[in-house]
Amino acid sequence: MERSVAIPFPPKIAFLPTDGPENLEDDPRWRLTQRIVAGRHLARSPLLSKFLLFIVTETLQGRQERISEQKIGVQVFSRPKGYRTVEDNIVRNYARQLRKRLAEHFAEESRNDSMRIEIPLGGYVPVFIDAETISLSQPSLVVPTPALVEPGGSGPFTLLAKPSASGARSRTHRTLIAIGMLTGYSAVLICLTVLAFSHIPAIGHSPEPPNLLLTSIFDPLHNTYIVPPDAGLNLMEDMSHHPIPLTKYIKSGYLDLPLPPMDAHSATDMRTQEFTSFSNLQIVAALATLPEYKRERVFLRFPRDLRFDDLKNANAVILGSVCSNPWAAVADESTNFHIHCGDGMQGAAIVSNKPQPGEQASYLSQWDEPTHETYALIIFVPNLGGNGHLLLLEGLDVAGTQAAAEVLLHSDALARILERAHRPHASLASFEVLLRATSIESNAAGTQVIAFRIHGAVGN
Repeated sequence: MERSVAIPFPPKIAFLPTDGPENLEDDPRWRLTQRIVAGRHLARSPLLSKFLLFIVTETLQGRQERISEQKIGVQVFSRPKGYRTVEDNIVRNYARQLRKRLAEHFAEESRNDSMRIEIPLGGYVPVFIDAETISLSQPSLVVPTPALVEPGGSGPFTLLAKPSASGARSRTHRTLIAIGMLTGYSAVLICLTVLAFSHIPAIGHSPEPPNLLLTSIFDPLHNTYIVPPDAGLNLMEDMSHHPIPLTKYIKSGYLDLPLPPMDAHSATDMRTQEFTSFSNLQIVAALATLPEYKRERVFLRFPRDLRFDDLKNANAVILGSVCSNPWAAVADESTNFHIHCGDGMQGAAIVSNKPQPGEQASYLSQWDEPTHETYALIIFVPNLGGNGHLLLLEGLDVAGTQAAAEVLLHSDALARILERAHRPHASLASFEVLLRATSIESNAAGTQVIAFRIHGAVGN
């Protein structure tokens, strides 16, 4: 049974101090704070809401000097008095998320507000800024970051999530090593990104006919979100042997997954940090070199920060299967092929609802073998609002997702399918493609199209 999450939105919260003026109802700064915690960027995050309400309350009641990492840990995150902040960085982790959510809120929901709240780096005391003194012409959540590239490629993309790397599957006794590798990669990738930006020339493309699939996804009239897998979730699912469905994921259900014994710092990192794999970063970098890519319209959104409203009003490229990116489940009701995570997260399979002659009912990948067959899906369906498109690149493992991206980026492999999916007025019908590839040490080779479905096209 799903467990609901209680979200506190009281005007007088339980931790409101009593040794000072409590009547904040008429203070515009307090009313702004309440609107923020009721907005979509914080509504599903009770701890971030409590964090913001606590520091704003202390500030408005003149107790800014009491706002410290240690006191926030005790009052907001129920840490014991006297706990060591050098060993437990939960406040710093949540502060980073809160700064980002505030920036997103004022870039989207409260773009026209006369006041905004910021938490300057280096401390936790909020400041209230008159909007007329700052420029909001560019959403503050958009951080232009140049792409990491392979030899011969280049191009910038917009980055919101901290990239990292992880192995395809981890065992309990290797947990701490995996976490260390993930964290280390984050720092390395940032350094490489800066280096790439300082040495790589501008992108140049030879003229090519437009790719209708790519122009549909990178539509200049709509925003496009690129959503990589949540590698931290995948590790926690592996260790707990328990998959998290989308309905629980959007309620932060991963925070409740039981983890094997480890130090508190590592456990907090696993639950709160935003990790994704290097191979998916390579896919994003490759997408950024496409002539159809519109930098000002494309945003990289970590799956924990995505909302259903985003998929109602924009296009999206969703990378990874439901085992590592629960948002892949949004297409399940309209497709024939689905990825099912194995019992206890031991492998996965692609299942066909209605196999056609020559097709199998399911396709398995022996992911724990260094060389094996793997399978993947490319799915193109309408977005949740019917006014845009979703493109899913799903693999049974890292090599599978890589194979799907390679087929997408080499349109010749999809030419026959796109031709049959073409409809009048230069639009594409929904379709799904099943791929088979050989995984050699988690690298795809010999990718082939072995089945496909086209939905609603003329003559089909």
